[in-house]
Amino acid sequence: MVGDSGGPGLAGAGQTRLFSGVGAALVTIFDADGGVDDVATARHAEDLVRRGMRAVLVNGSTGEAGTLTDAERVALVRAVRKAIPADIPVIAGTGGPSAGVAVGLTEAAVDAGADIVLAYPPPNWAEPPELHAFFESVQAAASGRPVLAYHVPWVSEPGVPVDELPGLPVAGIKDSSGSADRLLDELAHYEGATYVGSSALLALAGPMGGAGAILAIANVEPERCVRAFDGDATAQRELAETHLAVRAGGPAALKRLLADRSEFPATSRLG
Repeated sequence: MVGDSGGPGLAGAGQTRLFSGVGAALVTIFDADGGVDDVATARHAEDLVRRGMRAVLVNGSTGEAGTLTDAERVALVRAVRKAIPADIPVIAGTGGPSAGVAVGLTEAAVDAGADIVLAYPPPNWAEPPELHAFFESVQAAASGRPVLAYHVPWVSEPGVPVDELPGLPVAGIKDSSGSADRLLDELAHYEGATYVGSSALLALAGPMGGAGAILAIANVEPERCVRAFDGDATAQRELAETHLAVRAGGPAALKRLLADRSEFPATSRLG
């Protein structure tokens, strides 16, 4: 849930501002030499918003964040924030291998104009107090912006257990596990905002009351993603080939699909 609706983009006000609907986990556009093209990336974000996206995630795993310098991350947040309407939130990915890294990335993202922060915890955390302390640090660094926990177990095993969510200082969760069982657990037992990160589960997440979705394949299929989240089973089925191709090939495969459908090059730092 996202609280009182303030329209299709940001909902509520102040520290509780979140969005409802489908957002794009933005690819980072690189030039032919592998340099970040923040202008082209922002132009792509602007086009996605025109096509129905209600939020844009910058510097996420789809954006090849692990290959970006701190300066590149800041430039991307600034460029995208400048390019899209003020009522469409820019989410900044700020997860890292330690609390110190995540705090630094969060402070820089907020300074660059991020509206919401998305952070995965360090891998191999051992006890719940360690998980709680991590998100307390990120929340303090976010200076009042909402913080979303990011459950992405192949990056930060063991991720964010559902039973720990109610006690964390976060406004919600982005769940990219792809597990229907976990999604049902979140929707049934967690009162914060649940955003699905798997495009295989849209027609389940939307009708079941999920707050929204933050999706890689929205870079190439924004309209179908919206229809699937609204409960259109045909649209969900039509996303199958794209979903499976991107699940198998990651950001590089997504870049190739985007290049086939747009002006943007397929250059990726991940192969």
